[in-house]
Amino acid sequence: MAEEEKQSIGFTGHLVNLMDRFTGDKVIFLIALFLMLISVISVFSSTPRLANDTGSDRITIMVDQLKVVAIGFFLIFTLYFVGRADWYKKVSMLGYGASLIVLIILVLKLNLGFVRAGEVNGAWRVLVVAGKQIHIYEFVKLFMIMYLGWALDTFKSGEFKWAPRLAQRFEKLAFLEKDIYQKILYIYFPILSTTLLVMMGSNSSAIFIGIIMVLMVLVGGIDWRDIGVVVAAGLVGIALMFGAYKAGWLKESRIGTAIGRITQDDEATMRQLISSKRESPEWRQARAKLDQPVGALLAIKEGGVWGKGIGRSTQKYQVPVIFGDYMFSFIVEETGLWGAGILLILYFSLLARGTLVAKMCDKYYDKMIVVGLIILVTGQAFMHMAVNVHLPLVPQTGQTLPLVSHGTNSFLVFSVVFGILLAISKDAKENMARKEAEAEPIIEHNWTQDTTA
Repeated sequence: MAEEEKQSIGFTGHLVNLMDRFTGDKVIFLIALFLMLISVISVFSSTPRLANDTGSDRITIMVDQLKVVAIGFFLIFTLYFVGRADWYKKVSMLGYGASLIVLIILVLKLNLGFVRAGEVNGAWRVLVVAGKQIHIYEFVKLFMIMYLGWALDTFKSGEFKWAPRLAQRFEKLAFLEKDIYQKILYIYFPILSTTLLVMMGSNSSAIFIGIIMVLMVLVGGIDWRDIGVVVAAGLVGIALMFGAYKAGWLKESRIGTAIGRITQDDEATMRQLISSKRESPEWRQARAKLDQPVGALLAIKEGGVWGKGIGRSTQKYQVPVIFGDYMFSFIVEETGLWGAGILLILYFSLLARGTLVAKMCDKYYDKMIVVGLIILVTGQAFMHMAVNVHLPLVPQTGQTLPLVSHGTNSFLVFSVVFGILLAISKDAKENMARKEAEAEPIIEHNWTQDTTA
């Protein structure tokens, strides 16, 4: 009978049983699952131009995406089952060092044999390892959030080791025992140095990473006036880099690209396109500038409320990277405002659920890591959408839609993010269950009845 019962359960029954045994946050897990499903469908439908440019076909691209999704799923479950918050804390202290090493290799354009700096679209932003390109900035985001979680927790508990040891050993370094200098050394300097190094290869990534780190530190309880000093120092650093660019010392950096994007006038570019002879250098230059932002806006407008239907997008043939940096526009074109609404619900739900998990955590490090990772995912999602809808004051720059856009490195990094979130949510739920078990009732009842006369 027992064997017959097992067979009668079926796949759905086994799936339900698996979810019952899943002790991590089920909402966060289901959000990741839905985003991955949307990714497979969207990548298959949005990549005819990519298939043509690479000499491939959409079936092959979809199969490759399925492989990436499978690896991402494996990463999520591995980090969930194996990882514990205490283990992540030990690894987190290496985050800044790892970021510094890979960024210096990029900035100095080093070739170390087994790993070398690589150039993409005129910018040095990838490391080539065994012939494979690794987009370093995707990993730096994660590394620095993990590091700041450790640094903020260690500062709060007063457990920094090297600065106090140096202060005790060398009289001239006695100032390192003061809190302000420890904050500068362990928190503010890593934020500034990382942001400026990233800026050498990608202005948008530098701005995004810098904002995420500052928000995380603010949420962590650091005085906002201290953050003001950091922001002021960052602005001074940017001004110095701009001066060096004007002096001709940083001509190969991305500073010129940033200036061009900030000062870009789409209307003037449109007039240049209309007035120029078709296929002339001026016409091609104007067309290249407008292909992505204007094509993305057209996709959203043509999608309307109901959308054109799955597979019926026309802008996917025009916008060069609609499957990556403009995936939100593509989804709106095919599914309309309903598709946009589903995405917004998923990311807002993640933000709300992450806040709840952070409140359940009993350790400061756990709270900060959850907050930082949630800000990373939702912040990048909303920035991606803001770029796609051409929101004023938002530079037209590339950021993928987390766990949806085509892109192996970004997808795998966000899979790691969700794996860590689920692992910490498991610890948080165990902590809440323990507290509930230990809690005493608000009102003590004595149900013993006196049976004596």
